[in-house]
Amino acid sequence: MAGNLLANYVQVYVMLPLDVITVDNKFEKADETRAQLQKLVEAGVDGVMLDVWWGLVEGKTPGVYDWSAYKQVFKLVQEAGLKLQAIMSCHQCGGNVGDVVNIPIPQWVRDIGEANPDIFYTNRRGTRNIEYLTLGVDDQPIFHGRTAIQLYADYMKSFRENMAEFLDAGVIVDIEVGLGPAGEMRYPSYPQSQGWVFPGIGEFICYDKYLEADFKAAATAAGHPEWELPDDAGEYNDTPEKTKFFADNGTYQTEKGKFFLTWYSNKLIKHGDKILDEANKVFLGCRAQLAIKVSGIHWWYRVPNHAAELTAGYYNLDDRDGYRTIAHMLTRHYASMNFTCAEMRDNEQSSEAKSAPEELVQQVLSAGWREGLHVACENALGRYDATAYNTILRNARPQGINKNGPPEHKLYGFTYLRVSDELLKEQNYATFKTFVRRMHANLDYNSQIDPVAPMKRSKPEIPIEEILEVAQPRLEPFPFDKNTDLPV
Repeated sequence: MAGNLLANYVQVYVMLPLDVITVDNKFEKADETRAQLQKLVEAGVDGVMLDVWWGLVEGKTPGVYDWSAYKQVFKLVQEAGLKLQAIMSCHQCGGNVGDVVNIPIPQWVRDIGEANPDIFYTNRRGTRNIEYLTLGVDDQPIFHGRTAIQLYADYMKSFRENMAEFLDAGVIVDIEVGLGPAGEMRYPSYPQSQGWVFPGIGEFICYDKYLEADFKAAATAAGHPEWELPDDAGEYNDTPEKTKFFADNGTYQTEKGKFFLTWYSNKLIKHGDKILDEANKVFLGCRAQLAIKVSGIHWWYRVPNHAAELTAGYYNLDDRDGYRTIAHMLTRHYASMNFTCAEMRDNEQSSEAKSAPEELVQQVLSAGWREGLHVACENALGRYDATAYNTILRNARPQGINKNGPPEHKLYGFTYLRVSDELLKEQNYATFKTFVRRMHANLDYNSQIDPVAPMKRSKPEIPIEEILEVAQPRLEPFPFDKNTDLPV
C-alpha cells in the first residue's frame, strides 16, 4: 500500500533568504543558515532553492567569476542532507514584490548601458528598466565582443565547472534558468520601481532600438512596412477600457494588433528557447533538470482582453492558450515549468481587479500536463494559514490521492516562498510541518522520490509555426476538486 501511495508524494522545497550572501559576495550568515536548514530538515522538506546572482559572481570584471561564497552555502545544504534548486539569476534583485536587498546586474554591464541605454528594456516614453537586458540584445556582440546569450552561457559554464562536486554528488537537482525580471520568462511590464501599482495593466516594453528595428523588419516582411509599435495601449496603472488597444473591439482584435501580439510573445518564446539550448549544452549529462519560471498574472484574467498578461508577453485570450505555446517549446529541452500563485483563492481578490488566480493556475498546469511536462509551483506571497496550504494541496493533486498508484495529475514539486523567522515561529512552524507531511501523502520523508536522470541533449528546434498550432483552440483545463482531500 505504501508503495502505491508513494506515487502521490509531492516534493517540497523552501527558498532561502534573498540576503544569504551579502551584496559584496560574502557568506557571513553560516550559523543562522545552518540553524534554518536544521529546522527545515526537521520539518521533512526535500530541499531548498537559492538565487545564484550574476551581479555578485561576475560583478566586477568580465569573465572573472567568484563562486567562493556560494560554495560555502552549498556545502551547508549538502551537510544537511537536502537537495538544491539553483536559480541562474541574471536579473537585478530589487524593485519587485518582496525584494529586501538590492543586487544589480554586473557593474561592467551597466557601464556599457551608460553609453548605450538601448541594451535595457524600454517603455514607450523611453524609460529604461535596468533589471534585465532586453531580449533585443540576445544576439548583439556588444558586451566586449560577447552577445547577451553568450554572457548567460559563459556564466552557466563557470557554474558547471565550479560546482561540479555538488552536481556530481546529486545535491543540485534543478537548474532554473532566469529569463527575465524576477527570474521569470516575461517582459518587465509592471515595475514597482517605476510606479506600477496593482492592478494596473502594465505596458508593452519593446521600445529599445533593437526590438523596434526587429518589429519594423517583421512588419515589412509581412507586407506592412507602415505598421508601428502600439501607441494606444495606455500606461502602467490604466484599466483596459481606458485604452484603445484593450477596449472592446480594440486594437488587440485587429489584424495589426494580432500581428504585434504574436511577434511580441514569439520573441519571448524564442528568447527562452535559445537560452535553454545553451543551458542544455552546459549541463548535458548532469543529473539535474532544467526549469523556467512563468509569472502568475492573475489580474484582468476575467476580461476578454487579458490585458496584464498581454503586456507581460503571454498572448493568452479566452480562445487562445498563451501558456501551452511556452510548454510546447519546453518539451524540446525536457525542461519543467514552474508556475506561481498556487496559494491564492479567487474570493481573496478584490473584484475590481477582475482577478482569477484559481482558473489561471488550472489553465497553466493543464497546459503543462497536456505537453507531458514536469510542472512545479510556488506561492506568490508569504502565507502561514491553513487556507493557503489547503489551496496548494488541492493544486498539487487536483483530484486527490490515488491509493492504487500515481494520480492522473500531480505537481512534480512545490517550492515555498520563503524561510524566515516568521515561518519558524511555533504555531506557523507546526502548521508548515503538517503541510509538508500532507504534500508527502502522509508518508515519511523519502530521498529516493523522482530520481533525476542524466540530462539528454535537447531535440531539434521546433518551428514557431508548429509551436503556435497548440495555441488554438484553447482546451478546457483538467478537472480540479474544490478542496483537497488531505487538509492541514
